[in-house]
Amino acid sequence: MTGNAPRPAVDLRELAFYASPERACGYLSERQSMSLFADPTAAISNLLYGRLALYGFRRSGQYLYRPACPGCDSCVPMRIPVADFRPRRSQRRCLARNRDLEVRVVEPGFREEHFRLYRRYIRSRHPGGGMDDPDPERYVSFLTSPWSDTRFHEFRLGARLMAVAVVDYMEQGLSAVYTYFEPDAPERGLGIYAILRQIEAARCGGHPWVYLGYWIPECDKMRYKEQFRPFEVYRDGAWREGG
Repeated sequence: MTGNAPRPAVDLRELAFYASPERACGYLSERQSMSLFADPTAAISNLLYGRLALYGFRRSGQYLYRPACPGCDSCVPMRIPVADFRPRRSQRRCLARNRDLEVRVVEPGFREEHFRLYRRYIRSRHPGGGMDDPDPERYVSFLTSPWSDTRFHEFRLGARLMAVAVVDYMEQGLSAVYTYFEPDAPERGLGIYAILRQIEAARCGGHPWVYLGYWIPECDKMRYKEQFRPFEVYRDGAWREGG
């Protein structure tokens, strides 16, 4: 992890940004998507990452990006103000269902046990989506980066690995990068549980926000994020109450 590395000066005015080519949107059919990327050749650091998160950017591998789709603003950056969050009744039930799980925080990187669960999850949840035949190299490059303070939260039932949440630690908050879990245990609500535990980790660590990435109100796959209330969204250059 690089969280204790020396902090370089950050001047966003000197950072270049590049637009990706248009491609088919993976969330809304018949729409095209485009992303704005921070210059990957620049001196990216965890501090810079935190600064860009305030403007709606997110990490994928070593790249920092934000949707910039022509004629579409459906992807809305979203975060949870930790101090204001109180679990709903359904979330309290989810916590109770999973109280038999142990959470361990481990260093990022490749572990065969993690990769086997990831591969099963992808093939079960996202068949035909272009991610269902992962290899170790792509797995690691997708979830980790050489400059971020990334930690893997393991969720275990005894010795059995049930879920892994990939979490980035920034000065002002945690970012829920990706969670994969046991596809044969839908009754546990492991994805919801992982977010609830990240909110708890942020509160214990004094981090004011948990960033949940992009909320797409028109996309059914993203509807689960709406249950974490209150939440804030980034629109028109400012974070505002969203729910």
